[in-house]
Amino acid sequence: MKLTRPVFRLKRDARIASKAHGIPLHSALDRVAADEGYKSWSLLAAAHASASPEDFLYSRLSPGSLILIGSRPGQGKTMMGMKLAARAVRSGSTSTFFTLEYSAKSAAERVRQLQMPEGCEQSFRIDCSNDICADYIAAQLQTSPNGALAVIDYLQILDQRRETPPLDDQVRSLKAFARRQGLIFAFVSQIDRSFEMAGRSCPDLRDVRLPNELDLSLFDHAVFLHDGQVRMHQPRNHQAN
Repeated sequence: MKLTRPVFRLKRDARIASKAHGIPLHSALDRVAADEGYKSWSLLAAAHASASPEDFLYSRLSPGSLILIGSRPGQGKTMMGMKLAARAVRSGSTSTFFTLEYSAKSAAERVRQLQMPEGCEQSFRIDCSNDICADYIAAQLQTSPNGALAVIDYLQILDQRRETPPLDDQVRSLKAFARRQGLIFAFVSQIDRSFEMAGRSCPDLRDVRLPNELDLSLFDHAVFLHDGQVRMHQPRNHQAN
């Protein structure tokens, strides 16, 4: 059954309806699914899982990869990172969601929205430490298996503390660590508000908010979300193995 709008747009509509009508998100999702001809959101999601953006993205990643996920607020970048992590878990690997933005409670609620099969939650860890930086992340993932995926939420606050190294140094360090250990890193990224005045339908690398210097060619892939669109880019002259 063909959807009237992309799955990402449908989820956004459900979030808006949930807030507007004061109903649980799962109820809003089921209402959206009913409008699309499905008895529940889980049935709609299952029917279109093979075409989901996160499945496509995950298929492009390999151990040692760094991917940047960027959007303006409310467009789904954090959830996209979590879905990639959940996809890794479903493939038999492990995932860690490092966040300097969410509380443990808020992050856990988002994980519950993923509706992972029973038992998978044990392989999906949430880390909300105030000490999150490249060195901390590497220490926590030292014994992770090859192919494990880590989401960092978010890129621009990794160096917010004066005692941490510059952002460019941290990303270089994590890239080297990912290649040594065979891990995958997904960095959630802010997009500068100037994009909204640019007249383009979706942001790209030009719009990544960089309060501090960072070589974007360090990323092997970049994906941008806006208004239901999901566009993937490969940074020009990205640093090869």
